[in-house]
Amino acid sequence: MSKAQHTLSRITELDRLGDPRLFKEFAYCGGAWQAASSGDVIAVTNPADGAWIGNIPSLSPAESRAAIDAAHQAFAGWSARLPQERTAILQKWHRLISEAQEDLALIMTLEQGKPISECRGEIDYGLSFIEFFAEEAKRTDIMGVTSHLHNAELEVWLEPVGVAALITPWNFPNAMITRKAAAALAVGCPVIVHPSKETPFSALALAELAERAGFPAGVFNVITGEPAEIVGEWTKDTRVRALSFTGSTEIGRLLYTQCAPTIKRLSLELGGHAPFVVFADADMDKAVEEAIKAKFATSGQDCLGANRFYIEQPVYEEFCQKFAERTAALTLGRGLDDPDIGPLMNERAVAKQIEHTEDAMSQGAALLTGGRIHRLGPLYFEPTVLKDVPETAKIMREETFGPVAALTPFTTEEEVIRRANDTEYGLMAYVHTKDPYRIYRLSRALEFGMVGVNRTKVTGAPIPFGGMKQSGLGREGSRHGIEAFANIKYICRDWA
Repeated sequence: MSKAQHTLSRITELDRLGDPRLFKEFAYCGGAWQAASSGDVIAVTNPADGAWIGNIPSLSPAESRAAIDAAHQAFAGWSARLPQERTAILQKWHRLISEAQEDLALIMTLEQGKPISECRGEIDYGLSFIEFFAEEAKRTDIMGVTSHLHNAELEVWLEPVGVAALITPWNFPNAMITRKAAAALAVGCPVIVHPSKETPFSALALAELAERAGFPAGVFNVITGEPAEIVGEWTKDTRVRALSFTGSTEIGRLLYTQCAPTIKRLSLELGGHAPFVVFADADMDKAVEEAIKAKFATSGQDCLGANRFYIEQPVYEEFCQKFAERTAALTLGRGLDDPDIGPLMNERAVAKQIEHTEDAMSQGAALLTGGRIHRLGPLYFEPTVLKDVPETAKIMREETFGPVAALTPFTTEEEVIRRANDTEYGLMAYVHTKDPYRIYRLSRALEFGMVGVNRTKVTGAPIPFGGMKQSGLGREGSRHGIEAFANIKYICRDWA
């Protein structure tokens, strides 16, 4: 596209913003909006049509270090505030985000591509973490311990670790920030946020609202640019005491290695490869509807997304038919038109859908619906259902992260447990059955951090979100979410 076309596209769609100040093309550091000193920028485009949305600064390693300086300088003052004071600022941030929900949803749809109703839902989800941790800020209590020593009084304190670095992905550009940042800020840690360069404007809008909410300079920072330029400075700096990352297992391993010399507190929410298990006694219509949600939310670009569908043999054909019919009825389109499925994020995502589909079919899988790039554009991939997919297919071993579902039958409970667990991932599993004893056995036997039984929606602010094995370390949300950003200090006082 020409520069004129790009400008026209941006003006047309961003004109819908009720508050244009929420759209920022600057990084935010130390309470100031800044461009890159080099003048370098990264262009951000709309996956729906490739139209140019805007530019963000591509900051240098020196500017990344400046963000650490700003956050470190803010730490003493922010951590010393009364918990009630931190709560009040978080609550104001919550109110401002809630009031700006429509504008934030528009920005997210333009940069991420997901349907506008899903964007509104994500902002509600993100708000729930701010609300939850604003209250938790007042509950980081000193805890007395019954003494095992004569003439001694024992206490346990919870103290903020220091600067917290937050690295967030493109698929949930609002909620992955609020889930991490609200916990860190509540306990007294300043944050430096590095959003995906593909979806940075949601993060910058949150920074604008954080500034209005009254966070002191340096407490909330958003640093844009190339990950290698930004994050490398954070992993090696001893002043960054905690690092929280959501993204691929491959990058998680790299960050784990890079953080080892400075022994940081790590929280890693990594890849998933969720099994969806349906037994013959399940409510079949409900199982199909929940399977649609589990597979196709966020166009399948969700670490909780179901990838492998194991269906008990007596109901296999029925499930395949009903699931394929429902999948074929899903609508595709631009996020602003609120379809069921939006565009994928980039060409790499589309290439993976094609690769997994063709590989499965080359090994004998049958294509029930979809399997092609849609006429709407190069980033639209038809929601796809593959039947009789062998265990050797790539889609049964790798995270697809897109709208392709792999269906296969099973015959015994022991068999399906073994097959479901045969993966390096351990984030989420889904089970549909009416047998209470089987529910208990499967809940125990499945090697996943979270198990949804007869439902898909399981997450929220009060629950500990996280996985096992190569799906990550630590938990986000719930009371445990604060632990990633807090030190436990034990005090033993002699009263003799």
